[in-house]
Amino acid sequence: MKTTIVIREAKKLIFLSFVLFFIFQNNTLVAQQKFKVVLDAGHGGKDPGNSGNGYSEKDISLKIVLAVGKLLENDGNIEVIYTRKDDTFLELYERSNIAQKSKADLFLSIHCDAFGKSSVHGAGTFVLGLHENDRNFDIAKKENKVILLEDDHKKNYGGFDPNSPESVIGLTLMQEEFLDQSLMLARLIQDNFVGDLKRNDRLVKQAGFLVLRNTFMPSVYVEAGFLTNKNEGAYLNSKKGQQEMAKAIFKAIKSYKKQLDKNVVIEIKTKPKPVKPKSRIVKEVDFKVQISSSSKKVKTASYNFKGLKGVERVRVGAHHKYYYGKTSDYNKVLELKKKAKAKGYISAFIVAFKYGRKVSVRDVLAGK
Repeated sequence: MKTTIVIREAKKLIFLSFVLFFIFQNNTLVAQQKFKVVLDAGHGGKDPGNSGNGYSEKDISLKIVLAVGKLLENDGNIEVIYTRKDDTFLELYERSNIAQKSKADLFLSIHCDAFGKSSVHGAGTFVLGLHENDRNFDIAKKENKVILLEDDHKKNYGGFDPNSPESVIGLTLMQEEFLDQSLMLARLIQDNFVGDLKRNDRLVKQAGFLVLRNTFMPSVYVEAGFLTNKNEGAYLNSKKGQQEMAKAIFKAIKSYKKQLDKNVVIEIKTKPKPVKPKSRIVKEVDFKVQISSSSKKVKTASYNFKGLKGVERVRVGAHHKYYYGKTSDYNKVLELKKKAKAKGYISAFIVAFKYGRKVSVRDVLAGK
């Protein structure tokens, strides 16, 4: 009798082992991976950035970035990726490419400011957005002009004009998906600058920084202070100042990550079997992909839409709707939506028009 029980239990164990082996061979367990942060030290190499009182922006921003990176690396749960770790010139698009290729969770670009009046001082944070005033536009325009040092800037940035406010409007549409998260981190950083370090509060603002253009993730641009202010320049150039700024930024990133971790779940994703889609033509119906809706009227040039060609703008009430593609093949429009999302338009969705009138996608697919 005991022998029968042992054999029965052994069979159960073998069966269970086989099931577990089959599951893990055919599925990928998605658990909490390391949180990836890209740290970008502004300027570098032939581009010195701002200067004042003998201090160099490219050197100070690098020292602060390396100090932030060291604190994050010691944490153990965060992977740090640097756009540069020495005095190297990087084109702006290369910086965002590093973030995109690494599939980072966060992009942080650190800089120092300068102004004609030496009395101006304080630290500020920016997220990508429309300029609220001329001063914000001037800051962004000055930083964006670094592309003129690049050999192929017209090709790399699709004709982007750093002096044109309209060019910047196109940038903001692509970052709208991450605006709330970017603002959350920017506020955490700014609160630490003001609360912990008693820095003059230059607030969280929005401006059109080109370096944030292709970073399809929460992204923040830090202006650590004014080198043209004697006291502030000396503080930022000191090891004490750099360590304090780094600690304030580190604490903000940790607080930001803690908030995100509350919503992290573990799931199992099955490996999809590749299936070649067949045509699914719906007569007299035009399918399009809506990629954005904004109160701003933006030129439908491809450089304003991350290289997407054939974008259409339609005014609906007080807003402008931006549609990508046009086809009567539903399976084809699914591919267009996939492409739009890969470009960064995460909330892109399909709409349908019949005889020029918007209709329900569900109804036309059901033959109604």
